Parts: sequence; structure tokens; C-alpha cells
Amino acid sequence: MSDRAERSRRRDYAQPIMAGALAAIVGYASTFTLVLAALSEAGASPQQAGSGLMAVCLSMALLNVIVALRVRTPISFAWTTPGAAFLLTVGEPIGGFPAVAGAFLLTGILIILTGIIRPLARLVAALPGAIANAMLAGMLLSLCLAPIHAVAELPALALPILLAWAIGMRFARRYAVPIAVVVTGILLVATTKLPPGALDGSWPSLVPVMPVFTLDAMARIALPLYIVTMASQNLPGLAVLQANGYSVRPAPLFVLTGIASAVTAFFGAISSNLAAITAAICAGPEAHPDRSMRWAAPVAAGVTYGLLALAASLAAAFIAASPPILIQAVAGLALLSSLAGSLASALGQEEMRLPATLTFVTTASGVTLLGLGAPFWGLAAGIGMSVLLHWNNRVAAESK
Repeated sequence: MSDRAERSRRRDYAQPIMAGALAAIVGYASTFTLVLAALSEAGASPQQAGSGLMAVCLSMALLNVIVALRVRTPISFAWTTPGAAFLLTVGEPIGGFPAVAGAFLLTGILIILTGIIRPLARLVAALPGAIANAMLAGMLLSLCLAPIHAVAELPALALPILLAWAIGMRFARRYAVPIAVVVTGILLVATTKLPPGALDGSWPSLVPVMPVFTLDAMARIALPLYIVTMASQNLPGLAVLQANGYSVRPAPLFVLTGIASAVTAFFGAISSNLAAITAAICAGPEAHPDRSMRWAAPVAAGVTYGLLALAASLAAAFIAASPPILIQAVAGLALLSSLAGSLASALGQEEMRLPATLTFVTTASGVTLLGLGAPFWGLAAGIGMSVLLHWNNRVAAESK
């Protein structure tokens, strides 16, 4: 190969490599605080939370690199951001963080079964999109209110973060949340006093957590987390690939992400899945005009996630010493666009508007009945209302 051809080849790969690195950095910077806060609220120590973040970063690194190199298709993987948002609202279950790890393990097993058992995959795919989006919106609502609560409680710290985010939205929309994260980090460094020994054990390390299975965690965490991950991450991720002209077999991808989720559960990590939002960066024209060249983007994203994994324990130690409301506020800003998109999708179809609204308000209520959390009841209420309205319409049509 001539020098000119070699230089041309390198230039061709420069664009997807930059796009992949950007996708990983934006995805990590936008929601790593959410993941750490969710694991902490679920009972994880700072060391366990850091281990969970590190494990899921390593999982994404391996999945992105291996799959993209194997199939030469820009298939991207990420952690379940909606799942982390859901976990933040649940709190610590009976059995503590080992029970949460058990729920993560069960979620991974369910995802594997979805890839193996076709009727289960069809059942998940048959879940009305309006109901799934309404459930997600209900889970996100309380988190998206956190920035407002933060302004009321800590105005001197929260207002600069909101201002940075707003300016970022005006001039550099994609980087608005990372800008807010940077401003938050600067404020916390300037105002937070770390207690003695807070940074002990902050070197990169994986902390084993032996999963424990409890009915409470299975009902309140595993099942809703599985539904949220499938409906809000895996299925939209496939849609992004199809929209960009890539036809993939979903079953092997479900099995791979399920195995990865099951393995990382032993280190306190939340589930891995197909990327949805950042997938558009790797699979779209931004990565490269030539679709056959875009597979390099997930490879670059995987390498970047592997490097970011090294900072997980340090980030967890620092965030553990920070005001929780401020961390939740940044997470809320990161999820505002997801809330807007979920509400728009949930209320877009007139015939599904009432069931979706019932799902939304039930999920947002945060109630727990018979040991089952609000997302379950929101899903049940929405599906029940949808079936009832469909039956009434059918009876009315037959009576004419």
C-alpha cells in the first residue's frame, strides 16, 4: 500500500473514531453521577458503587469492541440509564445491596431468556410503546424535579449549574449536560470537604458482591428493571440501527448483554444493553458518510469506556461526600430530554392517551402495594385500561 493510500485510509477512520470517543464521553459524563447515586441509594458503599461503575464500563468496553470487530456493524452498547433512574427511586430493599445484586443477576437471566425463547421476545415487543414510555416518564418525573428542589435548598450551588446547563443548551446542545457536570465538579471541589480516609480504596478495583435472592428485590427491582431495559433501551437501540440501514439479529445481542449483565452483577453493576441515544452518534452519518466505515465508532467507544473505568472508584468516593440533592439535580438535568421524549411518545396516539396517562400518574405516585412498586402497578393499570377501552370499542362497533 502506498503512503498516500495509507494516509487516506487513516483519514477515513479518523471520523468514526472521533465519533465513537465522543459518544462514550458524552454518555459517561451525562449519567455516571446517576449510576453512582442509584447504587448508593440502593445500599451500596462508596467502594461497591465504584466497583459497579467500573464493572459496567469494562462490560461496555468489551461488548463494543468485540461485537463491532466481529460483525463490522456499528452496534453500540451502554448501561441502562432508565434502569438507573428507576433504581434511584426504589431505595434499599430487604436484604440490602446483596439483594440488589441478586436482582441484577435475575435481570440478566431474563434478558438471556428473551434471546433464547422467541415467545418471550414477542411478548416484550408486544408491550404498547405508549404504555412503556408512560411508565418511563413516571419514573423520571421525580428525578427531573430534583434541579428545582436543589435551587430551593442550595441556591448558591444549584443556580450556577442550571445556568451552565442553559447556556450549553443554547450554544452547544450536545455538550450541555457534560458542561453542567464539569461546573458541578468545580463547585464540589471548592466547597466539599472530604472526611479523613474518604479516598482510601479509591484506586480502581472490583469489589465482589455475592447476590442474594429475595422476593422483595425480585418484585420491586428485577422485573421492572427488565421491562425498562428491554422497552427503553434494547428495542429503541434496534430501531436506531434499522433507521440507519442496518439489519441485525436481535436474539444473539440479547444473549450477549444478558450474559454480561449476569457476570457484572457479581460486582454490583447495573445491566448492560444496546445503546439507544448514543447509538445514533455511532450508527448515523455523523460517524461517517460511508455506512461500511461506521463500525469503527463502537470500537473507539469501547476503548474510551475502558479508560474511563479507571476513574470509577475515585468518582464514587468523591460523590459519596457531596450533597445528594446536588448529584440528583445533575442527573435530573441529564434526564429532561428523556422525560420530554417519553411523554411525547406516550401521548402521541389519541386512542392510547388515557391508558398512558393512567400509567404515568400511577408510576409517578411512588406507591407500593402488596410489596410491588409503582412501576409494576402503572404498567398493570395502563394495560388494563387499554384492554378495557379496546373491548368497549369492539362491543360498540359490533352493536351497530
